Amino acid sequence: MCDRRPVFVGSFVFGFLLFFVHAGQGCSNTSSLAGFESEFSMLQHQLRGAFTIVDDCSFRVSRFDMLSGSDVRWWGALYSDFENMTNGFVISDQKLNQTLKNASFVVHLLENVTWDKIGVISVWDLPTSSDFGHALLSNVTELASSQNAESPPSGDDSVVLGGSNNSVTTKSSTMFDNCKQLSDKYRLRWSLNAEEGYVDIGLEAIAGFLSYMAFGWAKPNSTSELMLGADIVVAGFREEGFPFADDFYITKYSECSVKDGTASGVCPDAVYGGSNSVGSLTNNTKLVYGHRRDGVSFVRYRRPLNSSDNKYDLPVNPTEKMTVIWALGLIKPPDSINPYYLPQNHGGVESENYGHFSLNLSERVDECLGPLDAENKDVQDLIIADANAPLVVTAGPAVRYPNPPNPSKVLYINKKEAPLLRVERGVPVKFSIQAGHDVALYITSDFLGGNATLRNSSEKIYVGGEEAHGVPASPLELVWSPNRNTPDQVYYHSVYEQKMGWKVQVVDGGLSDMYNNSVVLDDQQVKFFWTISGDSISIAAQGEKKSGYLAIGFGGGMVNSYAYVGWFDSNGTGRVSTYWIDGQDASDVHPTNENLTYVRCKSEDGIITLEFTRPLKPSCSHSGRPECKNLIDPTTPVKVIWAMGAKWTDEQLTERNMHSVTSQRPVRVMLMRGSAEAEQDLLPVLGVHGFMMFLAWGILLPGGILAVRYLKHIKGDGWFKIHVYLQYSGLAIVLLGLLFAVAELHGLTFSSIHVKFGFAAIFLACSQPVNASLRPPKPAQGQRFTSRRLLWEYFHAIIGQSAVVLGVIALFTGMKHLGERYGAENVHGLNWALGLWIFLGAVAVVYLEYRERCRRRARNLSGSSWVLGNLDEEDDSADLINARRGFREKEDEERSGGGTMEIQLEPLARDDS
Repeated sequence: MCDRRPVFVGSFVFGFLLFFVHAGQGCSNTSSLAGFESEFSMLQHQLRGAFTIVDDCSFRVSRFDMLSGSDVRWWGALYSDFENMTNGFVISDQKLNQTLKNASFVVHLLENVTWDKIGVISVWDLPTSSDFGHALLSNVTELASSQNAESPPSGDDSVVLGGSNNSVTTKSSTMFDNCKQLSDKYRLRWSLNAEEGYVDIGLEAIAGFLSYMAFGWAKPNSTSELMLGADIVVAGFREEGFPFADDFYITKYSECSVKDGTASGVCPDAVYGGSNSVGSLTNNTKLVYGHRRDGVSFVRYRRPLNSSDNKYDLPVNPTEKMTVIWALGLIKPPDSINPYYLPQNHGGVESENYGHFSLNLSERVDECLGPLDAENKDVQDLIIADANAPLVVTAGPAVRYPNPPNPSKVLYINKKEAPLLRVERGVPVKFSIQAGHDVALYITSDFLGGNATLRNSSEKIYVGGEEAHGVPASPLELVWSPNRNTPDQVYYHSVYEQKMGWKVQVVDGGLSDMYNNSVVLDDQQVKFFWTISGDSISIAAQGEKKSGYLAIGFGGGMVNSYAYVGWFDSNGTGRVSTYWIDGQDASDVHPTNENLTYVRCKSEDGIITLEFTRPLKPSCSHSGRPECKNLIDPTTPVKVIWAMGAKWTDEQLTERNMHSVTSQRPVRVMLMRGSAEAEQDLLPVLGVHGFMMFLAWGILLPGGILAVRYLKHIKGDGWFKIHVYLQYSGLAIVLLGLLFAVAELHGLTFSSIHVKFGFAAIFLACSQPVNASLRPPKPAQGQRFTSRRLLWEYFHAIIGQSAVVLGVIALFTGMKHLGERYGAENVHGLNWALGLWIFLGAVAVVYLEYRERCRRRARNLSGSSWVLGNLDEEDDSADLINARRGFREKEDEERSGGGTMEIQLEPLARDDS
């Protein structure tokens, strides 16, 4: 008892202070409920206690036990049904957030609260709207406490005894006159009614679901082998959650067995009696009540002091000390051969799993100070979601719903009542909804469910809703994929009614499950994970060796990179910090303020994992801060580096805080393709690509166009050959340069401006040969040009010139892309050189155009406005595909007799190209 005295003193002081604070407050005593006594019905947190109304504004609580809650208050409601309880109100300023052990104190009501407004007083947890226990103030009987082994445990353990208002007493099945501590996790409670000839016994233990609690009387005058001939009761819970308490008799130190019709071992009395026995004569134990709350099993049963079964039941003298035995252990469920729940060997050590002592039922015993406190208080069934098996959702009656008050109908998953559901981030969960059309499943952030907007509250819905309903004949399949941004705890409920479901634990699976893509960075020491969702990207990095911090950076090296550092402060709290690094000294590491969300940093056995989500484009894109330029283009390879070290700090960095091991080279991560490769020196490759494109768009293709414009004065088809050969050579080099870049860069995307202009120019260039093959024929000599011919010539010229213009623009944007994404040096110099070349080309065109105009002017001045001439001197041969066609036709005409030369007048300045 010495180790419990401080707790008892603390509870006494707590009650005394409360009484002292309110002692000076006067209060009338006119209510008819003054003097009313009741006992609290236990619903959660092992709450027990007696309740007495003192006067019009206060009540007294005595022998009060309760495990601590988060924000627990005294709560009032008119009735104890679900709707009334959730619509109740706080009735006192007192908070009950600590564990209370055998406490007694007076509670004063708020000034605006009177007894006529209250029918039920509850101990209520505000954050979860949970009723830990309550006491009735009226003579309205709640659920009956008497239950047999065939009925489920009630949500309430109270029963009201008749009388006038001020003499009505509500008794609780969890309250007893006496209590003895059998072990740290097992208690015996009893209330003796010698006049009626029975004793009520309560067995209470921290035990698993399929465990038994045994207690009974040893055979009188036994000094050894106390179990043999003992009359005991074995209590526990069936697989479906119903309590039981059966009468047993022990004939042998073994589990019960029947051979040749003879039973031996630890067997129910009914087994010894055989098939001819009458149940009421062999099993004299009557189940009164049972529940499992907060990891604690409790069963109350009634036993007669003297039984009519003299063979298997022992008489109990309530005024004498008698030897009793007790045990805890696992129980074996019934099977096809054995129809009973049979205890297995208790095992363990004496005084922990079994024991004996002398008991006088008439003596007052109060050894139990405070509630039993189990480490694992969540006694609900646990279902772990499997991606390969759907979760079948149905609805059924509330038998042992975990969080009263509860509706009469609750959700079942895989035939288990409101189980705790555990899912992994990144692993899809499939629901097969068969709960009826009046139940619509949804996963919500609201702990009550039932559509929080109807309560003027807000909630986040992760999946499901009003359409998520179905029946067994036509189930609805609903798939939910929790991700790394899903909170650790959410709830499954029905949209149409509150508190039909329970909790969903969202745990981290493997990072490969939580993220869509992953690669191993340089030196195989850091893994990089990412998922792109809309306009944001979720990133994780995990080291493969122990370290004090882990950093990843975006850039070709430490200098001019954006770094994300996962580390732990002096309090052991994981943090993720962001930096811009523009040098190799500690002073060159500049903290930045990026818009990171869902930030986590954890360490397991020294292995650090950092996670965060950030926008692809910072919202401060027009600001001068360095982080505003930290853009991520998912269509362009991102260079990723890493570093690890022993220590990091958010204060002034020094060389001691700098890395101790780093990546040797960056890794190019293709975000859209989910792949990576070690950074290679692509500048020579890109240089060859650029030179080929310059040769084509800067020399060959423009040269072919100039040949058409300025070389037609040369007799013959030389100008035509130059045009065709230059165009085809330039187009071939363009295609070769394109294939070269695609092969080396492992594919291209159309996201960058350079690629868009380049492909547009290539498309126009490739259309020119097709266009040439569709050219209308040139009109005969002396005939006018047809409109089709004129349109074709304009179309052909415009497409060719547009292709060159787009190609030149692609050259400039290619230089810009080379400098921004691949860190090429002297890009500005190359741009100036390219610009100078274009300028020189423009000057050459101006000069050629001047010479051409002078040539035509000279020809006009050498004679009259009309001359004798031969059009064949400036024939354009009419066919871009076959340059000799026009000349062969003229030669054939001369051989056929057309030797007379046709002479005609024509304007000197006409251009027949």
